[in-house]
Amino acid sequence: MDTLLLARLQFATTTSIHFLFVAVTIGLVTLLVGLQTTWVLTGDPKWERMTRFWGQLYVINYVLGIASGLVLEFQFGLNWSGLSRYVGNVFGAPLAIETLVAFFLESTFLGMWIFGWHRLRRGVHLALLWGVALTAYASAFWIMVANAWLQHPVGYRLRDGVAHLTDFGALLTNPTLGMALGHVIAASLLTGGMLMASVSAWHLLRRTADFALHRTSLRIGLVTAALSVSLVQGFGFAQFGPVGELQPTKFDAGPTADARIAEWTTRFGPGDYTPPVLSNVGLGFMILIGFTLGCVWLLLPLLWRDWMIRLRFPLWLVLLALPLPFVAVILGWLAREVGRQPWAAYGLLPTDEAVSRVDPGLMLASLIGFSLLLGALAVTNWTLLARHAARGAVDPALGRPPGTPDDARHPTPAFA
Repeated sequence: MDTLLLARLQFATTTSIHFLFVAVTIGLVTLLVGLQTTWVLTGDPKWERMTRFWGQLYVINYVLGIASGLVLEFQFGLNWSGLSRYVGNVFGAPLAIETLVAFFLESTFLGMWIFGWHRLRRGVHLALLWGVALTAYASAFWIMVANAWLQHPVGYRLRDGVAHLTDFGALLTNPTLGMALGHVIAASLLTGGMLMASVSAWHLLRRTADFALHRTSLRIGLVTAALSVSLVQGFGFAQFGPVGELQPTKFDAGPTADARIAEWTTRFGPGDYTPPVLSNVGLGFMILIGFTLGCVWLLLPLLWRDWMIRLRFPLWLVLLALPLPFVAVILGWLAREVGRQPWAAYGLLPTDEAVSRVDPGLMLASLIGFSLLLGALAVTNWTLLARHAARGAVDPALGRPPGTPDDARHPTPAFA
């Protein structure tokens, strides 16, 4: 098999699976900040238990997400040495900042938050969670800065066949950055909101303990999802204009695309400079899912009344909709990355020059190995999430006071 094809398949696999962890992380941590802030301000123990319950799911996803990120870094180093050599001086800068500033700080704040229950003052403990959330957003920002540069290289100069950073400010004002970042953040909030709403719907359908608590979580999740899906649609469609101008081949922008292809043919030689059809197929299905999830607005008035919740049918709709945002974020990422082909850095570095010169057999072995490893991490993550979510919020393990009797850990039905 072709080494380049295998490397691209490996990149698509590792990036897509890792991005699922990222979406849940950003979405849940934002909701957690709201839950714990409400608890600190009101002192209501219901909000404390909600923070502990959803925080437990967040920690599980975060820990396994770190492992998936390490696999992603390995495949970058093994498969794309040409990219590192040619644009590493530019592309590596935001990635280094993300690792040193955002990721390390985020992990530190999170560790202190996890082990700070009942040891720190409430205000200090809340500030740590705010630190986790802000650094998570900072991490997303720097990752998108790096990705935006691959979509539209700016602020660099070619010297001795290598790109060198000349204008750091240009990275931060890249015209492909703003709307894409907003789109990713909104998609993550949509994913987190639907996860919260779906888990709560499951508990309400099974009539487990804490009806009032899960009803509140359901409503918070649905409101978050409804607001976020509108932002997803807005930021998504807002990108069509700039993308059509800066990446004319992505959406076949007619004469502009033809002129760009003629320029590349002169510079790089004859070749196929149009992206695979897969990018537009993924884009179409993503838009379809986005409009479908927009119907969550119709569920808000239904689920704001207890008697409507007891009808169960709206709850089943929420529960069955859970996979949709996860499918959408994968399709959106594929549309963005596959639509850039055949470039690793758009108009600057072709993917066949960015890939490492390794034996196809070795590339196939790493593809299989990394795919199995990431698949195992994903399955483990969802198994643990489902297991801990099913236990309910009667007495979550996270933040449990020392010496809690075992009887408190077994929930009883709240209503028949």
